Amino acid sequence: MTIHFPVYPLWIYTHWAMGVRAMGTGMISFGLVTIPVKLYSASQTSESISFNLLHQKCGSRMKQQYVCLQDDEIVERADMVKGYEFSKGEYVTFTEEELKSIQQKKTESIDIIEFVEGSKIDPVYYDKAYYLGPDRGGDKAYHLLSQAMIKTGRWAVARYGARGKNYLVLLRPIEGGIVMQQLLYSYEVRPFSELELGDVEVREQELKMAVQLAELGATDNWNPAQYKDDSHEKLQELIQKKISGQEISVSPEKETGAPIIDLMEALRASLERVPKGAGAKLGDRYRKPARRVEADRPVSRKAAPKRAKGSK
Repeated sequence: MTIHFPVYPLWIYTHWAMGVRAMGTGMISFGLVTIPVKLYSASQTSESISFNLLHQKCGSRMKQQYVCLQDDEIVERADMVKGYEFSKGEYVTFTEEELKSIQQKKTESIDIIEFVEGSKIDPVYYDKAYYLGPDRGGDKAYHLLSQAMIKTGRWAVARYGARGKNYLVLLRPIEGGIVMQQLLYSYEVRPFSELELGDVEVREQELKMAVQLAELGATDNWNPAQYKDDSHEKLQELIQKKISGQEISVSPEKETGAPIIDLMEALRASLERVPKGAGAKLGDRYRKPARRVEADRPVSRKAAPKRAKGSK
């Protein structure tokens, strides 16, 4: 089973022009069924904010240069070679021809290896995602393949040869369509076993309260549109202020130490703060600063002193 795609320069794959434009076309071979498709980027890189480095003195753009540490002189790209450091300060060098000789050939295809249950693939292996849409004449077969993956609960793991590399990818159904998800190889994922997790015992009452808190914050449907990138919005506001010539004043933040928390009390306080009413979100309770609870000390239940009339 083979999916054919033409190979394009890297900049085409990473650019999202105004509107939804296909980056390429291809053909999915599903048994004896052929499905013409189009390839789209799943990310909108134009929405990200980037900065250029300027000379503080005159405000002009700067260019990057490479300097030889031994000769202390600028080296042009034509005089550079690629080297691999196999020991401290020792390198083996490679020519462009040598590196090209081992690059993945332009097969322009995705070869499906197997179909696996989607739940068996940990999202930690997910990398870039690309949308596949039906091309002219391929609508019915395209939806047939998508619905077949939904029906079986199995997704296609494949190899994709492009841009001189051999990529591991996953075809999975999404909203009635198909996503081509680039995957990380196993050697690119750090084993979780390298972490020191400690050896502690979770008490039954603690687990019961934690489960209760999770159930109160549960939702049947995830809507990514409800989450906003506060840092992105603040940066946009700051840029607009700069463009309009406004003065920006920055107040230094006060450093606060990490609170020492009694786990049971923190869980109890969290349950008390869960908002009531339809449409309320568990995260709404964090809009108010959480109280500090010192370990193994009772929490004061005294009411806060009343404010003087007219005070703010």
